Amino acid sequence: MGHLVFLMLAALCSVSWTQYVPPYTEDCRTGMYPPNGPTFKGPVSWYTVDLDLPPHKRWTAVIIDKKADLVNMIQAIKDFANAFVPSGRLITLVDFTLPLVVETLPFPFKEEISGIAAASGVRLGEVALFNLFYEVFTVCTSVIAEDSKGNLLHARNLDFGLFMGWDVKNKSWIITEKLKPLVVNLDFKRNNQTVFKSTNFAGYVGMLTGIKPHLFTLTMNERFNLDGGYIGILEWLIGKRDQMWMSFLTRSVLENATSYDEAKHELAQTKLLAPAYFILGGNQTGQGCIITRSRELCINILEIDLKLGRWYVLETNYDHWDDPFFLDDRRTPAMKCMNETTQANISLKTIYDVLSTKPVLNKLTTYTTLMQVSEGKLESYIRDCPNPCMPW
Repeated sequence: MGHLVFLMLAALCSVSWTQYVPPYTEDCRTGMYPPNGPTFKGPVSWYTVDLDLPPHKRWTAVIIDKKADLVNMIQAIKDFANAFVPSGRLITLVDFTLPLVVETLPFPFKEEISGIAAASGVRLGEVALFNLFYEVFTVCTSVIAEDSKGNLLHARNLDFGLFMGWDVKNKSWIITEKLKPLVVNLDFKRNNQTVFKSTNFAGYVGMLTGIKPHLFTLTMNERFNLDGGYIGILEWLIGKRDQMWMSFLTRSVLENATSYDEAKHELAQTKLLAPAYFILGGNQTGQGCIITRSRELCINILEIDLKLGRWYVLETNYDHWDDPFFLDDRRTPAMKCMNETTQANISLKTIYDVLSTKPVLNKLTTYTTLMQVSEGKLESYIRDCPNPCMPW
């Protein structure tokens, strides 16, 4: 037993040390934009979601186009689950239990998830499981910066799939790779007018990344906490439903809020199923913040403050007043590259360079999104991190 513990500690120390050693880390990248080379896996296609349609029909066009990719991803999840419970009982439990959870979800999410299941032919419980993922575990990097002209720039790497099946041959996370073909850009319209835009996974009805053109931008990062998503989901199952699912809240804010201040208030005050970081950018100087949330309270709001020399705010998955977990320090290299870039040279182009630098870019990175609120711009790119590359 002592020998086993020693080997585990040695492995952890090795991974911890590796993230600071080339080629797993590197000098800040330059010249990566427009996206090119081995870290660029492809552009992201655009689809329209018509909010005037009945909820169960809104996603049909997207799902018809992405059906095969959704089926492949769901099968990978089932294979992963069956590896832990070979009897298949875990998936049977999902197929039996989660449709009951769907029935408890607020409008229009219940109807949209049911519509996706019908259009894809995937069991309702399995589509529901896909939509619950983000309440449980993911890792990301988000940044908002104000350039010297007062323009607000917002960008993120969406990292997902940690500990969800490692492909030894290809040195990649199985679920991460299955998610990449599902990345889509969405233009949500009402009365044929854009309400908001988002980068998302086809089949996922919550929002992780989005822009309300000319008003605000929003991304959400997981906040690791013992009082986390598992607890919130259990409370929901036993009937305590006065909280809101994180990604449902971000979608509601993108759809309904009419200003930065209104969005900020909703994100800070609404009870949540899981703790989170909301990274919110506005359309005026100084309007950029990280809202650190527990499930019930707003813990802290860190804002851009030019008088203090704080021209950007950056969030990974750890409270900004604490050191990041020693095995997962993406914050330090990201801030190093932001500081080397300087406010005078910051742009969507140079932020893309920051998010292309290892280990900010890693084996979990599915896509990079760049947003500029004043232009109503959202552009996204599917990413890859060629070997050698940190697993997270």
